[in-house]
Amino acid sequence: MKSPHLDRSQRLFQKTGAISLCLPLVLAFFSNASTSNAQETEAMNVPEDVRNGNLVDLNGYFPMQPPSNMEAWKKRSADLKTQLEVFLGLWPLPEKSALNPVIHGRVDMGDYSVEKVYFESFPGFYVTGNLYRPTATYSEPRPAVLCPHGHWANGRFMDEGVPSAKNSIQSGAETTEEGGRNPLQARCVQLARLGAVVFHYDMIGYADSQQIPSTIAHGFAKQRPELISAEKWGMFSPQAESKLQNIMGLQTWNSIRALDFLETLPDVDPSRIGVTGASGGGTQTFILAAIDPRPAVAFPAVMVSTAMQGGCVCENASGVRVGTGNVEIAGLFAPKPLGMTAANDWTVEMETKGFPELKSLYQTFGCPEHVHLSAHTEFGHNYNQVSRQAMYRWMNQWLKLGSEAPDIERPFTRLEKPVLTVWNETHQEPAAGVEFETDLLKRMDQSSLASLKQLWSSREAIENVYHKALETILYRDKASIGQTDWVLTKKISSSSVIEMEGSIVNRTHGEVCQALFLYPTDWNGKTAIWASPNGAQGLKSQEKWLPEVERLLSAGWTVVGVDLFGIEDGKAWTESRKVNNPREFAGYTLGYNQPLFAQRVHDLLSVLQLTRTYSKSQSKEVAMIGVAGAGHWVAAAGAIAGDMVDYVMIETEGFRFDHLDSINHPDLLPGASKYGDLPGMIAMNAPHATVVLGETCPNPMVSQFFETFSASDQIRWINESDSASRLDQGLDWIMEVSK
Repeated sequence: MKSPHLDRSQRLFQKTGAISLCLPLVLAFFSNASTSNAQETEAMNVPEDVRNGNLVDLNGYFPMQPPSNMEAWKKRSADLKTQLEVFLGLWPLPEKSALNPVIHGRVDMGDYSVEKVYFESFPGFYVTGNLYRPTATYSEPRPAVLCPHGHWANGRFMDEGVPSAKNSIQSGAETTEEGGRNPLQARCVQLARLGAVVFHYDMIGYADSQQIPSTIAHGFAKQRPELISAEKWGMFSPQAESKLQNIMGLQTWNSIRALDFLETLPDVDPSRIGVTGASGGGTQTFILAAIDPRPAVAFPAVMVSTAMQGGCVCENASGVRVGTGNVEIAGLFAPKPLGMTAANDWTVEMETKGFPELKSLYQTFGCPEHVHLSAHTEFGHNYNQVSRQAMYRWMNQWLKLGSEAPDIERPFTRLEKPVLTVWNETHQEPAAGVEFETDLLKRMDQSSLASLKQLWSSREAIENVYHKALETILYRDKASIGQTDWVLTKKISSSSVIEMEGSIVNRTHGEVCQALFLYPTDWNGKTAIWASPNGAQGLKSQEKWLPEVERLLSAGWTVVGVDLFGIEDGKAWTESRKVNNPREFAGYTLGYNQPLFAQRVHDLLSVLQLTRTYSKSQSKEVAMIGVAGAGHWVAAAGAIAGDMVDYVMIETEGFRFDHLDSINHPDLLPGASKYGDLPGMIAMNAPHATVVLGETCPNPMVSQFFETFSASDQIRWINESDSASRLDQGLDWIMEVSK
């Protein structure tokens, strides 16, 4: 769907010829009512709105721009890490409940042992796997390696079969049948033989981890209408998106808790922990390494590239790769040792596209030898012995394993499911299925809300957690609103009001929106930005200005109506755009593109910036008013704007993000419910004067935030049943406090 939004301005330019007017000149001119024509300046072309371009999907091109200096990288890396943590549902980090680890079923394999492990990453939700340990006696704790397995059939229980193993041997990919049949197990055995403690754990839906099955965790394709509601929701629903509950985040949490588990083992040196996996396990490797400071060495295999970013729903989440890609995310591990492999898959060009940029980044740190790529493009997607040997050498070097020949694998006894599985009659498999899934998501949400509620009484916590999260999910903060220009396309003058229609161009971000300014000839220096789902046409009813608009104009206020992105000729999109992917997962679109809700907030901020930044005519006071279904946009914009806005009026009409019924809803905003839903956005408008219309009672979160900012007298609740009466009373209050 291509927005017709900009086409309208292009038609206006073709018919009228654009007049570029800086706002000071316009206002100075309009203060003289006897003048009928504005002075023309050099014509300014309105650029194409970048938001009208094609959407990005996981198969795009994701180059990394190396930083120009260390200071630039410090800021960029901090922002990117926050972005990852927020959209993975890990901002702030959830409370770590007791692991309650169980280790049992030890099998002595001679120079190493294999044990069965399960523990709770969240109460009732289990991480399962096998623990490989060297049997030799050491005087000091040993290094450890965390091994997420990736998308290999049956995971830990993988068996490629004898014919496949023989083909691998013949091609030079493997040297032993055991390694050919289960390369994942071969990796763990060799690392244990090198003296490392190895934890090989299940991805959700693989092997022993069946509480959320693979059909959901990896094979999800169609929305489940019965699991779309504020009371009962499942993964991938609008509610899960709004709460930032996603499989990618849940798997990352399991990986974080797996590190916690390794740190509990007395034979593990917590300062020497490495992590390695291939394919989906490679994704887990560089994501974990990016956000958790504990791994000392990382080796993501056949995953880091500027091409395909990960095709599974478990490798994608809304927001994670907006404005970034796997190469830059992997770079967050710098300056610690990062090794990688490339193959004849989407990583095939990594030597020339991606790796040079990572090398440049590490050069900025002064340690280019800390990053390495082993390219074996004669093989397809793999973690075969050739690739594993590169990893063994890397781990041996940086974990100080001390082997003189770390890459020489020896035959081993391949263990099958009956020996590896953690569940038996004594250790019974836990609850699973849809009821478990919905119960888990509800309990995780309750835990998150309870934890966040503890921050309500701290200004610092509200700024550092709530506001930071909102700025992240809206992709903009006060400092990055951008430079705005005004381009006039049409003007109508009367004795009391001058109407000006034109384009607001955000030069910084390449965004364009149409606006209508109504200037009273006796302007008092105050401006009201009027937001409506009908855009600028929402200023009128039956070809007359709304009574509320007339009231503001009569009081000397300028009133601005704006066609926010996706609104044209008084009509708004009924669905957001989406990428061409048959699987009904919002992350395939919103993992790479900003949501429509955020784009509309950006336009409101651009209007606000315009009213505030033009010299000689800066508005002394600005009100943002959201009516008839636009209140939630204004609530979000006001929270971002801070002291740039003086008064906010929000007509909620009972809107809640938690009530959305489609992942294509134009108001879907991943993360909105996690941080308090609409009341949370209203609360973050503290301390500026805020009036809320249409709520049945004051919201405790809103009240507490305003109290925390010593602004309890700056929030007003009006719940008249008649909309006109509510608006009238709201304007009464704004005009009273603005005197």
